[in-house]
Amino acid sequence: MEKQRHNSGKYHREQSSSRRSLKRKLNEERCEDRGCVGGESPVASQQDLMRDIQAQVEILDSVFSASERDRASAKHAIHVLSELAKNEDMVNLIVDYAAVPVLVKHLQAPPPLLMDGEGGSRSYEYEVEKGSAFTLGLLAIKPEHQQLIVDAGALPHLVDLLKRHSDVPNSRVVSGVIRRAADAITNLAHENSSIKIRVRVEGGIPPIVELLKFADSKVQKAAAGALRTLAFKNDENKNQIVECNALPTLILMLRSEDTATHYEAVGVIGNLVHSSPNIKKEVLVAGALQPVIGLLRSCCSESQREAALLLGQFAATDSDCKVHIVQRGSVPPLIEMLHSPDTQLMEMSAFAIGRLAQDPHNQAGIAHSGGITPLLKLLESKNGSLQHNAAFALYGLAENEDNVADLIRVGGVQKLQDGEFIFQPTRDCVAKTLKRVEEKINGRVLSHLSYLMRMGERNVQRRVALALAHLCSPDDQQTIFIDNNDDLDYNFLFPPHSPRISTGLALLLELLESTDAKHQRDSSMALCRLANKASSLSSIDAAPPSPIPQVYLGEQYVNNPTLSDVTFLVEGRRFYAHRICLLASSDAFRAMFDGGYRERDAKDIEIPNIRWDVFELMMRYIYTGSVDVNLEIAQDLLRAADQYLLEGLKRLCEYAMVQDISVENVSLMFELSEAFNASNLRDACILYILDKYKKLCVMPWYSQMVHRILPETRSYFVRVLYHRPNHAELRR
Repeated sequence: MEKQRHNSGKYHREQSSSRRSLKRKLNEERCEDRGCVGGESPVASQQDLMRDIQAQVEILDSVFSASERDRASAKHAIHVLSELAKNEDMVNLIVDYAAVPVLVKHLQAPPPLLMDGEGGSRSYEYEVEKGSAFTLGLLAIKPEHQQLIVDAGALPHLVDLLKRHSDVPNSRVVSGVIRRAADAITNLAHENSSIKIRVRVEGGIPPIVELLKFADSKVQKAAAGALRTLAFKNDENKNQIVECNALPTLILMLRSEDTATHYEAVGVIGNLVHSSPNIKKEVLVAGALQPVIGLLRSCCSESQREAALLLGQFAATDSDCKVHIVQRGSVPPLIEMLHSPDTQLMEMSAFAIGRLAQDPHNQAGIAHSGGITPLLKLLESKNGSLQHNAAFALYGLAENEDNVADLIRVGGVQKLQDGEFIFQPTRDCVAKTLKRVEEKINGRVLSHLSYLMRMGERNVQRRVALALAHLCSPDDQQTIFIDNNDDLDYNFLFPPHSPRISTGLALLLELLESTDAKHQRDSSMALCRLANKASSLSSIDAAPPSPIPQVYLGEQYVNNPTLSDVTFLVEGRRFYAHRICLLASSDAFRAMFDGGYRERDAKDIEIPNIRWDVFELMMRYIYTGSVDVNLEIAQDLLRAADQYLLEGLKRLCEYAMVQDISVENVSLMFELSEAFNASNLRDACILYILDKYKKLCVMPWYSQMVHRILPETRSYFVRVLYHRPNHAELRR
C-alpha cells in the first residue's frame, strides 16, 4: 500500500534552495553596493548595453595585475557585469560577449607587486575574486551556461577560494569571498549531476563541510546550501559529506534561532537521508530526531515543510522509529500544519502523518489529537499529491477499530465516496480504506455506531445511517434497520397496522423526502445499496417466472371448437374455449362458472373492453402455461391478467415492462403497478427511482414522485430486509 504513494518524499529540495539562495544574494548585494554603476542608467538601448558589456570584458581581459589602478578597474568592470547579470534577460548577452573566461581568470589573484625586494600587498584584497565568483554564480542560474563555466576552469579556483579562511581568520572580506564561492558552486551544480561529481573530484566537499563551523553565519548558510545541492541524488557525495563529519554541526544548526540557518541545515539532512537507509540511521543515532521535531513549530514555513518531510522519511526506517516520532510530540504540530494555507506545508505534514499512521501504535493517538477531520478536508483539494497523502493517512487510521466510529461520525465515509480524486492510486487507496472500514463494522464497533444512530445529534445519526447502509454486513441489516423499531416520531406518520421500523431506516427515508438535493442523493444511493446487498438478485433483474406446475390442455386446443363447451365474443368474433381448462386456471373463472353469475349457463359470453389479440394471448397462456409478451401488448395484457386473477401471466407482463422502465415512463409504470397490484413492477420502479437519482432529480415532478412512493418504499425495505428473498422466492 505504501508503494502507491506519490512523490511527496521526493520533493525537489535542491531547486527551492537554489532559488531562495539567489533571492537572498540579490537582496544582499543591492544593500551592500547600492548606488553603483548598474543603477545609474534607468534606460539604455540594446546597442548601448552591448557596447557596455564588450567594454567591461575588454577591461577585464587587459588588467590582470596587482596594481591599484588595474585592480580598481577590474573591480568596477566586474560590478557592472554583475549588476547586469541580475537581470536574467541580460545573462545570455553577457555570455555571448565572452565574459566567462575573463571572469574565471579573475577568480585567482594576480602575482603581487615587488617593492625593494620585499613582498607587497595587493590592492582590493579578495574583492575582485569575490565579484567574479558572484557574477559567475548569477550566470550559472541558467543551466545552459553551467558546463561552459566549469570547462573554463572555474571549479579549481572556487575550491581554492573556499580555503582562504585560513589566510586571514575572521576577516569580513575573506568571509565575503568564501560565501560567494560557495554560492557559485551551488548554482553550478544545481540539477547537474556531472558537475556535482566534478566538485567532489576537485576536492570541494571537505572545505565546504569545514565552513559549517565558520564564525560568520552567512558563510555557514552558504556552505549548507552548497552541501544541500551536492547531496541531492548523488550517493558518493552523500557518503563523503558524512565521512567529513558534517552531521554533528548540521544537527547543531537545526537548533539555531536563525530561521535561514536551520532551514539550510534541515535541507542538507533531508537530501542526505533520501533513499539512503544507512545514512538515515547515522543521522538518527547522531541525535537529529528531536531538533527536527522542534522545527515543526518554527516561524519559517519552509523549515516546517522540510522538517515534516524529513520526519516522513525517518518514519520509513522501522516501526520503532514511527513510535518514537509520535512519543516525542510531533503529532500536534503536524496536525496544526494541516490547517495551513500553504499547500506544500499541508502536503508534507499529510505525508508525515501518513507514514506515522501505518503503525498501529500511533493510529488512535493521531485520531484522538484531531487528525481525522483536517485529513478529510484535504481530500477536497485540487492538488493530486495532497489528496493522495491525505488518503494514505486515512487508510492507516482506518486500521484501528477505535477510529472507525469517529471516521463515520464526522462524515468520513461520505467524503471518501463522493471525492473526485485526480490520481488512480488515490482512488485505489480510497477504495481500500472503505473496504477496511467495512470489515471493522461488527462487534463493539457496530454497537457503538448503533448507539450513535439512536442517541447522537441529528447530523451524526444521518451520517451513521448512510454509512451503515453502504458498509454493514447483509446479516446485520435486519437488526440495524428493522428490529430496533424505536423511532416513534417517524413510525407515527404511518397507519397503526404498518410494520415498525428502526431509526436507521427512518433516517434514510427522512433524507429521501428532504428538499435538500444532497440529502436526497445520499439517501437514494444508500437505499439502493441497502436493497442490492439484501438480495444479490433484486426484482429489477429477476427472470420471468417458470410456469406453475399443473396440467394444460395444450396449444392444439386454443380457439378450437372441438369439444368446446363455451364461446367468448370478443370484438364481434367468436373464441372457442373449454370450461374445465378455465376452471383450473383462476379463481375469476371458477367464480364465473361455479357461482351465481349469469355466465354460468351461457353458451356465448361477451367480453367487453379487451382487444382480440390481448384476449387470445391470455387464453393461450391458460392453455399452455407460457407466452411471449412483447412491450406493445404488455400493459393491456397486465390489465387483463389482473382482471382474471392470472398471477403467473401478471409476472410475465411485469417482467417485460420492467425491461422498459425509463426516465420518461417510470412515473406511468409506477401508476400501473399500483392500479393492477403488480408488486414486482412496483418494486422495480422504486429501485429504478433510487438508482437513477441523477437523471430523475432534474424532472419537475421528482419531489412529488418521491412523496408518492415513500409508503411503498418503506414497505419494500421492511419486506426485503425482514424476509431477505432467495433466488427461488423471487421466481415464484
